[in-house]
Amino acid sequence: MSYTYFAEHYDSLTEDVDYSARAEHFLELLKRHGHSPRVTLDLACGTGSFLIELLKRGIDAFGADMSCEMLTLAQTKTSSEGFSPILICCKMQEMELYSDIDTCVCTLDSINHITDKNELVKAFSNVARYLSADGIFVFDANTVYKHKEILSDNCYIIENEDVFCAWQNEYDPSTNEVLITLDFFEAQGDMYSRTYEQFSERAYTDKEMKEMLTEAGLEIEAVYDDMSFSPPETDSQRVVYVVKHSDKINDK
Repeated sequence: MSYTYFAEHYDSLTEDVDYSARAEHFLELLKRHGHSPRVTLDLACGTGSFLIELLKRGIDAFGADMSCEMLTLAQTKTSSEGFSPILICCKMQEMELYSDIDTCVCTLDSINHITDKNELVKAFSNVARYLSADGIFVFDANTVYKHKEILSDNCYIIENEDVFCAWQNEYDPSTNEVLITLDFFEAQGDMYSRTYEQFSERAYTDKEMKEMLTEAGLEIEAVYDDMSFSPPETDSQRVVYVVKHSDKINDK
């Protein structure tokens, strides 16, 4: 999965995401957990929209993503805003950083794109490897409820002035995995150009997430419903995990 075609249309199809509000909420979350961000990694930074909001707020942030196409757009967008952050092309489970970090954030369900538990443990272990002793890791994830009840086997049509997108899902209840197929139709004169992208997302239970983080030497400090400081509900579609090194929490 490299988002070869999805990258081109990603910003257009996610224009409803308020990255500024998400950045403000993220900083408030860190404040509530007594953490001041210094060197911050935006993991799976995509086209750089959230990264730009961090940079605008004076955060020493850089990005990593497995998609070269996404990073090309991120470089263009950050440059147009007057920034030149380091951008690293790598998978989460294979990343090699130039230094330690004290803050890591991974937003908008990027964790769900790793559908193999062993690979996700590797990704968490990599974060733990570079996260400073007093560091904090914040990530969100789609819930089992969302995969089962919202995405499920449903189909969606997303249309704007740039593209027509047919979104089709195929849900596997045995793994809580959704196979997502995207067909893009872009107007070219009197004709349409069709491109195609397919990838899977897997939802993990709280128990599964805790076990994988523990194996990576990390521990959950708090779990919130998306964009709130309240506990998740049974019908929450996205939850946010605040994670630290296990020994850091146990020393409290």
